[in-house]
Amino acid sequence: MTSLTAPHPPNPPPAPTAQETATPPLFPACAAPHPLLCAAHSATPLHRATLQLHRANLQPHRATLQPHPPRSGLTEPRTDLVASGLNLSLAFPLLRQNLTKCSRNALRINSLLNHSFHQHCDMAGEGGKSFARRDRLLQIEHDARKWWDEEDIFRAESFEKTPEPGEKFYGNFPYPYMNGYLHLGHAFSLSKLEFAAAYHRLRGANVLLPFAFHCTGMPIKASADKLRREIQNFGYPPIFPSEVEEEVVIVQEAEDANVGALPDKFKGKKSKAASKSSGQAYQWEIMHLRAFGLGCDWRRSFITTDKNLYYDSFVRWQMKKLKSMGKIVKDVRYTIYSPLDGQPCADHDRASGEGIQPQEYTIIQMELVSPFPSKLGVLEGRRVFLAAATLRPETMYGQTNAWVLPDGKYGAFEINDTDVFIVTKRAALNLAYQKYSRIPEKPTCLVELTGYDLIGLPLRSPLSFNEIIYALPMLTILTDKGTGIVTSVPSDAPDDYMALHDLKSKPALRAKYGVKDECVLPFEIIPIIDIPEFGDRAAEKVCLDLKIKSQNEKEKLAEAKKLTYLKGFTEGTMIVGEFAGRRVQEAKTLIRSKLLEMGHAIMYSEPEKRVVSRSGDECIVALTDQWYITYGEEEWRKLAEECLSSMNLFSDETRHGFEHTLSWLNQWACSRSFGLGTRIPWDEQYLVESLSDSTIYMAYYTIAHLLQNGDITGSSISSIKPEQLTDNVWDFIFCGGPYPESSDISSSILNKMKQEFEYWYPFDLRVSGKDLIQNHLTFSIYNHTAIMPKKHWPRGFRCNGHIMLNSEKMSKSTGNFRTLRQAIEEFSADATRFSLADAGDGVDDANFVFETANAAILRLTKEISWMEEVLSAESSLRTGPPSTYADRVFANEINIAVKMTEQNYRDYMFREALKTGFYDLQAARDEYRFSCGAGGMNRDLVWLFMDVQTRLITPICPHYAEYVWRILLKKNGFAVKAGWPVANPLDLTLKSSNKYLQDSIVLMRKLLQKQISECLRILQSKFDSTTRTFSPDGEILEALKNSSVGQAANFKQTQKLCMPFMRFKKDEAVALGVQALDLRLPFGEIEVLQENLDLIKRQIGLEEVEILSATDPRCSC
Repeated sequence: MTSLTAPHPPNPPPAPTAQETATPPLFPACAAPHPLLCAAHSATPLHRATLQLHRANLQPHRATLQPHPPRSGLTEPRTDLVASGLNLSLAFPLLRQNLTKCSRNALRINSLLNHSFHQHCDMAGEGGKSFARRDRLLQIEHDARKWWDEEDIFRAESFEKTPEPGEKFYGNFPYPYMNGYLHLGHAFSLSKLEFAAAYHRLRGANVLLPFAFHCTGMPIKASADKLRREIQNFGYPPIFPSEVEEEVVIVQEAEDANVGALPDKFKGKKSKAASKSSGQAYQWEIMHLRAFGLGCDWRRSFITTDKNLYYDSFVRWQMKKLKSMGKIVKDVRYTIYSPLDGQPCADHDRASGEGIQPQEYTIIQMELVSPFPSKLGVLEGRRVFLAAATLRPETMYGQTNAWVLPDGKYGAFEINDTDVFIVTKRAALNLAYQKYSRIPEKPTCLVELTGYDLIGLPLRSPLSFNEIIYALPMLTILTDKGTGIVTSVPSDAPDDYMALHDLKSKPALRAKYGVKDECVLPFEIIPIIDIPEFGDRAAEKVCLDLKIKSQNEKEKLAEAKKLTYLKGFTEGTMIVGEFAGRRVQEAKTLIRSKLLEMGHAIMYSEPEKRVVSRSGDECIVALTDQWYITYGEEEWRKLAEECLSSMNLFSDETRHGFEHTLSWLNQWACSRSFGLGTRIPWDEQYLVESLSDSTIYMAYYTIAHLLQNGDITGSSISSIKPEQLTDNVWDFIFCGGPYPESSDISSSILNKMKQEFEYWYPFDLRVSGKDLIQNHLTFSIYNHTAIMPKKHWPRGFRCNGHIMLNSEKMSKSTGNFRTLRQAIEEFSADATRFSLADAGDGVDDANFVFETANAAILRLTKEISWMEEVLSAESSLRTGPPSTYADRVFANEINIAVKMTEQNYRDYMFREALKTGFYDLQAARDEYRFSCGAGGMNRDLVWLFMDVQTRLITPICPHYAEYVWRILLKKNGFAVKAGWPVANPLDLTLKSSNKYLQDSIVLMRKLLQKQISECLRILQSKFDSTTRTFSPDGEILEALKNSSVGQAANFKQTQKLCMPFMRFKKDEAVALGVQALDLRLPFGEIEVLQENLDLIKRQIGLEEVEILSATDPRCSC
C-alpha cells in the first residue's frame, strides 16, 4: 500500500516519440507476437483461393484486400485481413479433419457474419459529429498496451515459498467455444474477473489470470459439416437459391453505403441457433482481449482437442483417474440425442435448449377393437394400439375415453413384427431410438392418418372400468408433446372434464366431428382418488369453483390443473383398485410397475422442451449404451457438498442454485462418437464429451507454459515431450503422488511444475454466467473433490446474470448485439469497461447502456483535460498545508473514498466501487472547487486527489489510469502496480457537519425561492394593470406579514430580505407591465440558450457548454 502523501512527482519517464504517438490500426493484420496471429504472412494456396463461403448464404466472389478508411486522426489505414478471415492457421487443421472430400486449395471461411460491423469501421464522423474524444482514448489505450508489453507486466511467476493469504491471487474464466467472436456477454462475465484480478494486482498481490480456447465437441465440426452439405447441395463452386441471392445483394449494398458511425443496432436475420453454428477466424480473439486490456499471462494459453497433445494427455489422465476410482461406468440410459450427428447432444453441443433433460412418460397401450375401419384395413391381423403418453399412470382406473386432435397428423408405425402404435411422427422417431421400431432408429409408417380418421374408434384400455371406450376429439392437444394421443380421466384432470362436458352438453359439437351419442353420453365420471378439500371428483369441483365454461379457457384450466395435480399427488389417497387406501405418491410407482409387467404399457422418454443441436436438427431422446460419470453417487455428493459449504459464492441465490443442482444431478454421459476432442483412453471409438474435458483444466494453466513453451497448440519444440507425461507424472504434479522415478523428465523440471501448481492452487476465484451452475461449475466441484486433496479444492465461484443492451435482450436476430471488438471500436476499451462495471453486479440480468459508455468517453477525457489545465497552472494553486474547513472536508472525503472503494472491490461489487471511487470522489472534488472560491484550491490536496482517483479507477479503466500516472503525474512504474492508497482515520463528525452545511444551503435556496414566489404573488394581487399602479405600501406590507413567508419566521428579518426585492419589481412592473410580475419568464430560457449554443461557445471561447435547469440535480449551485 502507498500512503496518501507525496503530492509531487518524481522525475518523468521519457516522453513518447512522434512515431510512438502515431495511432496504429486498432486491430492490424498481425499485431500480436504470437505465431498464431501471424499466419496471414504465409503464402499457402489456401490464402490465394478465390472461393468464399458465407455460411449457406453468399454467392462466391473474388477475394480481395480492401483498405478501410482510417478513423479520424489516425495515420494508418487498416486492411481487410481481419474481415476476410485469411488468418486460419489454427481453424483449418481442425476443419480439415471433416472436409476431406473438399479441395484444400479452394476453400476459405468468410467472416462476413459481422459484415454490418466492418462496414461501419470508419468512426471518423457522421452528420458532423466528432469522435475526437473517443479516438484520443483509443490512442491512449494503444500507448498503454505498448508500455505493458515492453515490460511484460502481466507475466505471472511462482515462488518456492508458499504464499501467505493475500499474497497471491489466481482467478480464471470458462474458456469460450471457438465458433464466433467474443461478444459483450462474454466481456461482461470476464470483466468481473478482470476487475478482481486488477484490484489484487494493484494491492501488490502476485496475480495469475490465464485464458484458453475450447475447440472440443461439435461447434467447429458442425460448421465444417455445414460447409460440406452446402457443397453437396449447391455444387462446387456453389450456386445458391434466388432468395439467398437477394440477401447477398442486401449485404453488399450495406457494405457499399459505408456509413461512418455505428448504428444503434446491427440488423440480422439469424436465429440464435444459426448464430451459434457459424465458424469464425477465432484466433483474432487474443487480439480483441488484448485491446480490451485483459491482464492475462498469454504464455499459458492453449487450445483443447487432441491437436494439442499435452492437453490431450492431461484429459486422458483425468479420465483414467476417474475410472480407476469407479466414477466412470458403462450403462444404458435415456439421453438427449441428435439423429443428424448420430450421438448424444450435451448442453454445449446445443444451439438451443441448454439444461433440458429427458422427460419420462408411461405409454398406455389402448388396443383397437376389430373389425378395423377401411382405412386401417391393411393392419388387420396385427395388434394395433393408440399409444397415449401419460405422467399419471395411477389414474388409469378412471378412463372414460381417449383424446385425439382432429386436425393432427398421425401414423400407424411398426413397433415389431406384431404390434403397431398410432402416434405422431415425432413420437415415432423417439420410440425408434428407444428400441421400439421393427427397424432400429428408422420408424416405419404403414398408414398415414389424421385425427378425423381416429374419432369414434372403439378401444380396450388397461385398468379402465369401462370395457370399451372411444377415441373422441379434443381441440387443445399439442402434438409437440407426448404422442398426440391422450387418455381421459375427467375425475381428476380439469382439461378432460371440460372437454367431455362440452361433448355431452353440445349436440352441435358432436355433430361437427361425427361423434355418435353412444360414444359419449353413457360415460360418467369415475371417482378414483380422494383429495382433501376437493373430494373424489376434484376436477369437477375446481372447474365449478372457477366458473370455467369450456375447454377453450386455457388460463383458467391451467390454474385448475395446478390446484388439483399437486394436491392430488402429495395428499391424495387411492379409493379403487388393488392399491386402494395407499397414498397416490406411493401407488403411482406400484401401478406403473404392474402395467409394465402385464405388458399393457412401456416406458417412453422425450426432451422436456425443444432442443436443437448445433448441426441444426431437432433432438430426440435415445436409449444409449455409453460411458457415464456417476455424479449424484451418495458418498461423492457428500464430498461435493462439503466443498460447496466452504466456498465463497458471493450470493445466497448462487448457493441455492448449486444446492438444487446437487440434489438432482445424476449420471452424466461423458462419451461421444463424433466431433473434436480427446479419445476415451480405454475405448477409443469414443471421444470425451465437451463438458467432461473441462472440469479441472484450471490446474493445467499452472504448468501450460512449461509444457507448451508458449505455443497455443503445443506444437513448438519443448524440453518435455507429450509421451513423457505418464500417469505417474500427472499424479506427482497434481495429486501429491510419489516422485516418478521412472520418468526421463529432468528432476528440476518436474519439481518446477509441482512448485507452480502448489503455489497457485487452489484457485481463488472462478467467474461465470449463472447458466453454468447446472453443469460445468458443479462438475468442477465434483472432479476436484474426487481427484485432488482437500487443500486444493476451489475457494470461490462468482456467478452473474446475462447482459442486456439498452434494457433489451442481446440478440443477433434482432440486431441488438455487439461483439467485444465492435464495442471497443465504438466506445474505446476503457469506456466499454466503465459501462460494464456500471451494468450491475448481482445474479440478475445486467444492463449495458450505450449512453453510459458515451458519457464515460466524455467524463474520462474531460477529467484528463481538467488535470492538464490544473497542472499547467499549478503555480496559481494555494500552497502550504491544508488549513481551511473546505480543505479538511475534502481530505476527509478522499479518505472515505479510499476506504469504501476498497471494501467494494474486496466484495467484488464493482458498480459500487465505480460509484465510491469515481462518481462520489469527483462530486467531492467539484464541491471543494466551488467551496474554495477566490482563495483557490490547496496544491497538495489537488495532487493527492489526482493520485488517489487514478489508483481507485485503475482496475476498471487501466489504460486511462496508466496515461494519467505516467504522462500527467509523471510517476515511475505502472499504475496497475502502484499500490493501494492508505487512508488516514476517517472523521465521521466532520462528514456529518459538512452534510449539515450542504443541506442547510439547499434548504436556504429552497426558502429563498419560496420567498420570491410569495412576494410576486402579493404584488400581483396589489397591482392594477390598467393604471399600472400599486396599492399603498402599508397594504403590501400587511399582506406580506399575513403570508406564509411572514408567519414562518421573524417578520423583521423577512421584511429586510423581501422589501428591497419587492421595490425593484414594483418599479419594473410600472415600466413594463404586469408580465414583470410573472412567476415564469414569457419565453423558454433553456430553449433560447440551446438554440444559440454555437454563439455562446464562440463568445465565451469554450469547446463544450452544457445547458441545465436550476432544478436539475446535477447542478451544485
